[in-house]
Parts: sequence; C-alpha cells; structure tokens
Amino acid sequence: MVPILSVLFGICCVGIVIILRLLIVIRSGSRCKPGQKGPVCVLVVAGSGGHTTEILRLMASLSQSYSPRHYVIADTDKMSEDKIRAYESLENGQESKFTVHRIPRSREVRQSWSSSVASTLNAIRFSIPLMFQLRPDMVLCNGPGTCVPLCLAGLLLGTVGLKKVVIVYVESICRVETLSLSGKILYHLSDYFFVQWSTLKDKYPKAIYLGRIV
Repeated sequence: MVPILSVLFGICCVGIVIILRLLIVIRSGSRCKPGQKGPVCVLVVAGSGGHTTEILRLMASLSQSYSPRHYVIADTDKMSEDKIRAYESLENGQESKFTVHRIPRSREVRQSWSSSVASTLNAIRFSIPLMFQLRPDMVLCNGPGTCVPLCLAGLLLGTVGLKKVVIVYVESICRVETLSLSGKILYHLSDYFFVQWSTLKDKYPKAIYLGRIV
C-alpha cells in the first residue's frame, strides 16, 4: 500500500511541476510561432552511438528549408553533441541555425522496467515544457528511448490546440525482423512510420517501406 501511495504522490508532484513550467513557457512565448509559413522547424531526437549516426545521415538528405533545427539528446550522452556540431559545421557552415538541448534519459541500457517508470515520468517532465517552448512543425526520430516522451509532448501540443506537430519515425536499419520498443509504441502514434526492411512492412501494414534511406 505504501509504495502505491508513493507512486501516486510522485505522479501528482510531477503533474504540478509540469503545469507551473508550462505557464512560464506559454507566457514567455516560443521560438517557432505556431502557424508560421516558410521553413519547417524540426526537432531532431538523437540517440547515442548508431542512432545519432543514422539520424545525421537522414538530416543530410533533407533540404535547407528544414530550419531551424533543434536537436535533443539525453543528458548522459557524452558524444552526440560533438557529432551534431561537427555535422552542422561541415554541412551548413556558419549560416547553420541549430540548437542542442538535453533532457533526462527515459531508460538506461539494462535498466529494470519497474525503475524505468519513474525515469520516464522524469523525462516527460522536461519534454513537455521544451516542446511548448520550441513548438516545432515536425519531430524526427529513429528509435532512442528519449524520443517517446518528446513525441508524447508533441501530441499534447496538438491536443490542447496550440499547434499540430507532425511525428515522423524512421526505424533503425538494424531492425530487420522486429521493431524496437520505441517503434512498437510510436507505430500507433506517429503520422509517418518508415521501415527499411520489407519484412517489417509485411508485419506492420501502416509502415512505409522505401528501402534503405540512411
């Protein structure tokens, strides 16, 4: 009984903090105004290791109209920010318009499922104010656990009527037979869901198969 009460109390505290932070963010305005025409403001979720390499390859195939670009990485990720800055400097030079933001990781490698509930709630606590601040036109992600809280926050932005955020999910190329956990969740929530192997298209008919795209 005591653990259940503790969890409920924690959820209530997280909810109160989110509401207070949202009020501050809404009053202070946003960097990407809702309904603004022109370049597409994109929020890119980068994961550690191969996830970051794949998402940067994908970004390289997009036009310069995807700007500004807001990258989000986990606060324990030690390498992705350097890769992002190197990519932006190489591809777009001094004219590059991008930012890098950090949020808590929703689930560490080998973390137990029970403890990941609390860490995911903590990630959501940071994701919602960030999403309401940036108000991107699109969220682009490819599987790191960090993307789930951000996509949920993007859906919330549309639910409250502030802005429709398009969720684009590209499953990692290493996923041949089964989806990642993030993919299994966002398959039902994303606007566009891409897979890179025909075997996944057969299992998940909503998915879009274009072959290897990264």
